[in-house]
Amino acid sequence: MTTQPHSYESGEDGFFGPFGGCFVSETLAQAVEELRLAYAHYRNDPAFIAEFHEELADYVGRPSPVYYAKRLSEETGGARIFLKREDLNHTGAHKINNVIGQAMLAKRMGKHRIIAETGAGQHGVAVATICARYGLECVIYMGSTDMQRQQPNVQRMQLLGATVTPVTTGSCTLKDAMNDAIRDWVAHVDDTFYLIGSVAGMHPYPTMVRDFQTVIGKECLLQVPALFQRLGLSQSLPDAVIACVGGGSNAMGIFHPYLEHESVRLIGVEAAGMGLDSGLHASSIQRGSTGVLHGSRSLILQDDLGQVQQTHSISAGLDYPGVGPEHAWLHELGRAEYVGITDAEALHAFHQLCRVEGIIPALEASHAVAYAIKLAATLTNEHTILVNLSGRGDKDMETVVNSSLHREAS
Repeated sequence: MTTQPHSYESGEDGFFGPFGGCFVSETLAQAVEELRLAYAHYRNDPAFIAEFHEELADYVGRPSPVYYAKRLSEETGGARIFLKREDLNHTGAHKINNVIGQAMLAKRMGKHRIIAETGAGQHGVAVATICARYGLECVIYMGSTDMQRQQPNVQRMQLLGATVTPVTTGSCTLKDAMNDAIRDWVAHVDDTFYLIGSVAGMHPYPTMVRDFQTVIGKECLLQVPALFQRLGLSQSLPDAVIACVGGGSNAMGIFHPYLEHESVRLIGVEAAGMGLDSGLHASSIQRGSTGVLHGSRSLILQDDLGQVQQTHSISAGLDYPGVGPEHAWLHELGRAEYVGITDAEALHAFHQLCRVEGIIPALEASHAVAYAIKLAATLTNEHTILVNLSGRGDKDMETVVNSSLHREAS
């Protein structure tokens, strides 16, 4: 593990060690460069920054609280578990943080048509929400499989005025939705802004999305010491920070401000699906290899010929065969650990948090909760674990109730 905190400052040139970059066709090169230059300018513009934080406060309802899950901690035994409540944001997840930033950028670039991909639908809902607020045309690409298991979010997007376009190719999930969104962008570069929802994709998206999401970790750096002091705890930093990882935006949002604090373990939780050795999972870091997907070099699930493999997760938002390049880099450096949680374990944690805390988590976030429960049981109550509860579970009711694992988990 590196001992040089400043070495974590990477991504300005599009690369995180050997990962990242911008591998796009000539037809997209100009649009991507236009976006890069615009973000390079506005990320340091005081008026842009002020408006962004005003929107987060007045529209999203930030800061989201850090909550001591006392009953969950007592039932688990061991370390104390704390939840960063991103589920309380307007639209019900962390996605709105990044969406506001990119939509503000689109307006300044004169782009009046927004396209986006979505898996679990939370990013799509956030995009449709902000397009309604700013008066922008909105087209959301969503895999037909995800549309079936996330009907409440499909209905929300349509109610907000978005056109939801089903994708029926490949596995009909997030990867395929992203493919179709990129094809749309190629055909409409003049008036269209592609609003990517994760820290994946070509430069500048991994850096830009991370920057907008770091509000999560920055808030925690202020909130956690104050909460610990109220509880009579002597430390000012958690022993571990845990977040689920699909593409990885919620995890990077909470990890990045903690990178220089070497005493804090950073743990990303991937979807192990039916098991890491089953072939039915979405664990790109633990079972992937280096390749290029959606414009950047990262760790992806692929066969020996470089063909992207199909994935599986009970949570639509983690059902992606790649991961953001900065996560791949942090894994290579050893600064962050990446583990797997199965569908069954996530569903059990979903039920447990509902039962003992009165909080219904998204299935994506349930993966992080599940690993926190597992880790807490190995530690003492002098230890603290901070979990990014990235979204709420309203959208997952049908999936949970219809799951063959439901009865066993409940």
